[in-house]
Amino acid sequence: MQIIPAIDLLEGSCVRLHQGDYDRVTHFNDDPVAQALEWQRQGAERLHLVDLDGARSGEPINDAAVKAITAALSIPVQLGGGVRSAERAEELLAWGLDRVILGTVALEQPELVDELAARHPGRIVVGIDAKDGKVATWGWIEASTVEATELAARFGGSGIAAIISTDIATDGTLAGPNLQALAAMACASSVPVIASGGVGDLADLLSLLSLGPLGVEGVIVGRALYDGRVDLGEALEAIGPARLQDPIPPSVA
Repeated sequence: MQIIPAIDLLEGSCVRLHQGDYDRVTHFNDDPVAQALEWQRQGAERLHLVDLDGARSGEPINDAAVKAITAALSIPVQLGGGVRSAERAEELLAWGLDRVILGTVALEQPELVDELAARHPGRIVVGIDAKDGKVATWGWIEASTVEATELAARFGGSGIAAIISTDIATDGTLAGPNLQALAAMACASSVPVIASGGVGDLADLLSLLSLGPLGVEGVIVGRALYDGRVDLGEALEAIGPARLQDPIPPSVA
């Protein structure tokens, strides 16, 4: 299972929100490029960026930081937040981002997601953020009546690379991932699912391994890494490709 460190950008700084509340912000680093390089140094194989300003207003306030991070890193970088048009998605991919994540537009204009996925195989991801099982949009400010699993099923055959499933109630809380919701999302679609929200310690990461057979292939980790509750190197050994609990295959003579 891939562990993906998250950098949430707000006015150019690296922050975390509590349950998506813009009034409950914790600042971690004013130099997001340095933070991105540190996660890469510690062994991250992919970086997850969130443009919180873009998610809330649709305005690309953090473009300078996004470009700088993408240029500085050798690992793949993905970004979500405020990607609400084909032009914006194309622009981000042209900068060298490996994947772009569509959230609000996936609910409001699903056909646009289909078109982009066809043009950019393996580079379009759908972000489904849910509260009480219902999809939330516009930086989690707007609630809908659409079931998260229903939206996941809609993109099962669209050619997208993955679905990032975020449980808003647990995001930034360190209280543990919502395993039941993740299982439901994975079962609703044939598309690989990346878990997001709630990871507080190594035990939480280990708990996700049981969902691997259902299609949960990765996990985004934010606050737990910044708080030191999870050591990235240790976590990679525990649930990464060569995790410690896997038996070593016998050598071939």
